[in-house]
Amino acid sequence: MANTAQSKKRARQSVARYDVNKARRSRVKSDVRSVEEAIASGDKNKAEAALKAAEPNLVRTAQKGMMHKKTASRKVSRLAKRVKAMST
Repeated sequence: MANTAQSKKRARQSVARYDVNKARRSRVKSDVRSVEEAIASGDKNKAEAALKAAEPNLVRTAQKGMMHKKTASRKVSRLAKRVKAMST
């Protein structure tokens, strides 16, 4: 249990960051899923649009420390490669 004022504040901040991070993690997963669903459906335009929306969220998540920079880069690269490989 937090006793000092500083430890109480850190506990409050921890709860607030948890909520923000949870929302960010969920948003990234949803974005990646939407790109994968567009790829599976075979609609290249929809897949490109979904990738264009997902990429900034992945990069921002890495910048905020929620995900390693190289993990985000790898995810973007692999999704882009799959979208590019789609037939028009």
